Amino acid sequence: MNLKTVSKYVGYALLVSALFMLFSAGISLLDGKDTAYGPLLVSFLITGISGIFPFIFVRETKEITLKEGYLIITLSWLLSFVFGMLPYALWGGPFSVANAWFESVSGFTTTGSTILDDVEALPRSLIFWRASTHFIGGLGVVVFLLLVIPGTSPVKMRLTNMEVSSLSKSNYAMRPNRSVYVFAAVYLALAIIAMFSYWLAGMPFFDALCHAFSVCAAGGFSSRTLSIASFGSPLIEGLTIVFMLLASLHFGLLFLTVVTRSLRPLNNPVLKFYLGTLAVVVVLMGVTLKIDGCAADWGTAFRYAGFQTVSIASTTGFSIVDYSEWPRFANALIVGLSLMCGCAGSPSGGLKADRILLVIKSVSRQLGRVLHPSSVNEIKFGRRTLRDEDVYPHLLYILLYAFLLGLSILLSSAVGVNPHCSFAASVSSLSNVGPAIEELGGFYSFNALPAAAKFLFSMDMFLGRIEIYPVIAVLAMLFDGRRRSR
Repeated sequence: MNLKTVSKYVGYALLVSALFMLFSAGISLLDGKDTAYGPLLVSFLITGISGIFPFIFVRETKEITLKEGYLIITLSWLLSFVFGMLPYALWGGPFSVANAWFESVSGFTTTGSTILDDVEALPRSLIFWRASTHFIGGLGVVVFLLLVIPGTSPVKMRLTNMEVSSLSKSNYAMRPNRSVYVFAAVYLALAIIAMFSYWLAGMPFFDALCHAFSVCAAGGFSSRTLSIASFGSPLIEGLTIVFMLLASLHFGLLFLTVVTRSLRPLNNPVLKFYLGTLAVVVVLMGVTLKIDGCAADWGTAFRYAGFQTVSIASTTGFSIVDYSEWPRFANALIVGLSLMCGCAGSPSGGLKADRILLVIKSVSRQLGRVLHPSSVNEIKFGRRTLRDEDVYPHLLYILLYAFLLGLSILLSSAVGVNPHCSFAASVSSLSNVGPAIEELGGFYSFNALPAAAKFLFSMDMFLGRIEIYPVIAVLAMLFDGRRRSR
């Protein structure tokens, strides 16, 4: 394995973080050098030098192997977390080492969980850095890396095939190399449109920029402690629902819809299943809230239900109401949505609506085989017929997800998290949703949790964002290397 080549590509990822640290320091400078100016500038220098360092010693890069690709992906994310925590740790305040690590991981994985009880207490430059970690992580640390690699490089194809889920690639009517640019174009367009829409709707420009960074990444960091509720604007709430929903859809389908100027690309079975599920949950939650007295009228009940349903399903995690005291059935719906989440080919986390539909179709096919052994039963996604080898990896992924979820619940309970919060926080972290339920709900933070629980949940966030397999591949490489060295 060529570690020099690996270090060079990881260096690209660190330079992206360094660039946004510099932007954040620039905002501090515009604000008269607030208290975060020094920490941000020092963080920029450390991260920038670390990112440039490999280029001094690695002049030529060869085609990467499969093992090197997985190592590049894993290290790019992990080192982004490590260097991303520097501005928080150096600034101090509520940011102990454990809290700085948690906030950094939550930002880059676009989870949106926070240890902050008062976001406005931070200087604007540090708030911008928080939002920037969402922006970087939503597009994907490795996707940023792929954008700077020459288009004809075989390295680009190899990393694209590893970073882009096979579920999302199956819906792109284009070459894998081009899909990176499609994802980036839709992502940036969504961020720009969201920013100007928020601004025109009355949100201050700085807040509009930070919330645009969060919403396009399906992240939940807000520049306000009370999230979207702090603006008290139905128009801003409505815009947020639209952008959260768009950010949870397959970007390839959005791109084709705009380019072809036709709604035909949206005639997709996964999209229909996803939107249908959201509609059912909104109705159930709205009726529950009205009957239980959590809303004064039906309009308010469905307003709350619509916003929080889309917020949780898209894994954005914004809030307009304190749902910690909602009835248990509403909380059960929230946890259930946290498992499924958005569509493949989007920044959303979770199992994805694609995999849930795949399970339903697999069960249906098996029942058909049992009831009618001589019949031909196939799994179809639109016009595409899936073979067993196409289905198996995703069913295995669900099993791995369930195993990690159970392990996280057991370990978090062992370190002092109460059972209800342990389950909800594990689901929320592994699915990159952010807020959970009860005392870990939308307007609350994870600050009171033990440091061990914060580390555990941050690992859940990482595994959920990277979709488990690359980490397993790297661990298998390490164990295999140790076995051979004996």
